[in-house]
Amino acid sequence: MSEAGAQNGQGARGNIVGRLVVVGIGLIGGSLALSLKAASGCREVIGVARRAQTCEQAVALGVVDRSVTDLGDILPELEAGDVIFVAVPTLTVEAVFAQLKDRLPAGVTVTDGASVKGSVIAAAKNVWGRVPDFLVPGHPIAGSEQSGVTAARDDLYIAHRIILTPLENTGADHVQRIHAMWEAVGAEVLSMPVAEHDEVLAATSHLPHVIAFGLVDTLAHDAENENIFRYAAGGFRDFTRIASSDPVMWRDIMLANRDAILKSIDLYTSNLESLRSAIASGDSEHLMGVFTRAKAARDHFTKMLAKKAYTETMEAKEVTFVARPGGAVNGDLRVPGDKSMSHRSIMLGSLAEGVTEVEGFLEGEDALATLQAFRDMGVVIEGPVNGRVTIHGVGMHGLQAPPGPLYVGNSGTSMRLLAGLLAGQQFDSVLTGDESLSKRPMNRVANPLREMGAAVETGEDGRPPVKITGGQALRAIDYTLPMASAQVKSCVLLAGLYAEGETSTTEPAPTRDHTERMLAGFGYDVRRDGPRASVTGGGKLAACHIDVPADISSATFLMVAASIAPGSDVLLQHVGINPTRDGAINILRAMGADITLENRREVGGEPVADIRVRYAPLKGIQIPEDQVPLAIDEFPAIFVAASCAEGQTVLTGAEELRVKESDRIQAMADGLKILGINAEPTPDGIVIQGKGGNGEAAVFGGGEVDSLGDHRIAMSFAVAALRASADIRIQHCANVATSFPNFAELANGAGMNLDVR
Repeated sequence: MSEAGAQNGQGARGNIVGRLVVVGIGLIGGSLALSLKAASGCREVIGVARRAQTCEQAVALGVVDRSVTDLGDILPELEAGDVIFVAVPTLTVEAVFAQLKDRLPAGVTVTDGASVKGSVIAAAKNVWGRVPDFLVPGHPIAGSEQSGVTAARDDLYIAHRIILTPLENTGADHVQRIHAMWEAVGAEVLSMPVAEHDEVLAATSHLPHVIAFGLVDTLAHDAENENIFRYAAGGFRDFTRIASSDPVMWRDIMLANRDAILKSIDLYTSNLESLRSAIASGDSEHLMGVFTRAKAARDHFTKMLAKKAYTETMEAKEVTFVARPGGAVNGDLRVPGDKSMSHRSIMLGSLAEGVTEVEGFLEGEDALATLQAFRDMGVVIEGPVNGRVTIHGVGMHGLQAPPGPLYVGNSGTSMRLLAGLLAGQQFDSVLTGDESLSKRPMNRVANPLREMGAAVETGEDGRPPVKITGGQALRAIDYTLPMASAQVKSCVLLAGLYAEGETSTTEPAPTRDHTERMLAGFGYDVRRDGPRASVTGGGKLAACHIDVPADISSATFLMVAASIAPGSDVLLQHVGINPTRDGAINILRAMGADITLENRREVGGEPVADIRVRYAPLKGIQIPEDQVPLAIDEFPAIFVAASCAEGQTVLTGAEELRVKESDRIQAMADGLKILGINAEPTPDGIVIQGKGGNGEAAVFGGGEVDSLGDHRIAMSFAVAALRASADIRIQHCANVATSFPNFAELANGAGMNLDVR
């Protein structure tokens, strides 16, 4: 047994099935036999093969306990709880079923490993006149270039997918038995309708084999074929290796799944002809579109299907920060680009006419989600490379229907703003997100969109997914926001670009105005009168150049770090200081922070400055409610500053914090209490008793806190370690990549001591 197989068997339940009968002792059947034996998952494994030599070999190799050449020989001894696994070529399945007819004992489960499930269903109907309830069609997505009993491995199915395609009448106990059997050998078990399975496999498995077989056959007829294969690069070898697969098996698959495969071939042929025409005519933009979409899609597919994220940091099952106590922060630093502006630059650049160049783009999870969504809707986007993105705009009505749901990861901004834009399109769309985003409220944007005539559906309790039916005539509305929210305001204004008449929003308190400013930068007329913003539908956007400043939300962590750690002096370069976003600066200054703004300037309509922060003793304050919307994302870091201040800090009017990536009020209160701070949450805020005064003394104790997967909470507790007496261990920090992908590197370079595990 291999080491992987031994580990797989540890802790498995004994006798998940009674006997396992494997009909066809090759790679697929033999590997299940070995794996289930390794997991102690059955009482006995019996092999069935046509040739006596194969039977003898399977027993000698320990693949099966005994073996026969006639399935009928062992049917009389089977009983309820036993499983027959049919692992023969697709077109041979019916012959096996015929041997089972009227001879199968009650309670025995039959499953298979054929890659065309429609063929298996047809075979069952031909034999029994119906699909019997004991048949659980299945397809293990695993294989090897080798075949036969000698290729069998006990670790073949570990971390591979098994697709079951039960019908409505399939017995629940039979499905449960097969599900448990595959899980016991380390596989991930999924369910899918038969027709959908065959269409998906035609495109993702059968078509690539057609291409590989055809390509190798074509090149084999080339006069220079010896040199072609001798000097072929790794990519050619990697792709064409599947042409070494069993020809008989693949002939059967092509015939069994003919209609779905022909459909995939026709689509591929059409796209290949379009690509040929672009090469022939020198159509650089078309080629760039195909290649960038293909590269992005290839990188994205696996993560999207698994509902994971876009960057490698997020792929880890767990990321833990261990922040060590003490230190100071110093130096000239530049934090990543503004996330809000990065989102909007992709959205508006895609809808503009012409080519938009973006510099300073935030290459974090959330902004990449928006970028991928527009690629899925047919927009050619080059990059990002070192913060530079080139967007080939398609105009206000040039977006195309995406091939499937638009997955936006953890980004609430992407989902809410996209809902507004998609409400005005002619095609249907669905917006989905990760587990965290799927718990966040979306009726706050769905309701005003419905008032405009959009057809918007949400999931249970107004949460994602968000389904939008295209082709609706939108009408302008005058919408008063029930609470201050830049995302809701932006959603309504973006939908207003497609509405007939003037759409207006009125907000109860100022929120970030990046949408209004950037629309104007793209040449769209935006009228603003105090809390009221208005747009008239039917206009156009003109491509432009965008220089995204550093994100003040990200800068706030280092502003707080410098403010609480004696000896600190940092200069944060090129930070956006939009007056709708400067609440953190105002609040920290009111607490006594030493913050000065240098080199003030305007870039692309946005005010920018270099922010210098030196250590200074802080005092607790009553945070003015008019500053709350201007610092809504920065409060977790501000709570750390309040803990290091002398006296009490009180926050009110911030109920919005309870529906962010986490309930940030409760999450921060819980963590601060673990670290020894008196922090009492209230329905709309928090009361923090600061422990400052002596700048050299520790404020926080050590301990373990849970960020709940919220990037801002994770970074805030990392900053707290500057005034801690012992290590602070912070759980679930992978989502830091959503907004500040190089946080740990920058923090350590500035003087913090942060270990990423």
